[in-house]
Amino acid sequence: MQIAQHLLVLLHLIGFAALLGGLLVQVRAKEPEVNASMLNGSFTLLLTGLALVTVEELGTDQVNYVKITIKLLLMAVIVVLVAKNRKFATIPRGLWGLIGGLTIANAVVAVLWQ
Repeated sequence: MQIAQHLLVLLHLIGFAALLGGLLVQVRAKEPEVNASMLNGSFTLLLTGLALVTVEELGTDQVNYVKITIKLLLMAVIVVLVAKNRKFATIPRGLWGLIGGLTIANAVVAVLWQ
């Protein structure tokens, strides 16, 4: 069970790297877009996060449901924003910043909330 959890954490980190990398590659772009890396990374984060919660439920550790709920809500907003705006050639710089800010906020909640 611990190996499965470690593999899920690895996939979760890869999803975060894909989402954040897809955002950061466009820092200097005049017209940012929702690229495939952002789309795949956001779905990977959502699915592996849900799988990690399931594995935690099966274990003996206590699950912090408030933290998980906040992370799930942040991730759901990110997935909706990315999926809905994938069809457009460009997105406003403010939307790009919002997706980036929510991604960083999700990581901050994960790391700093004990």
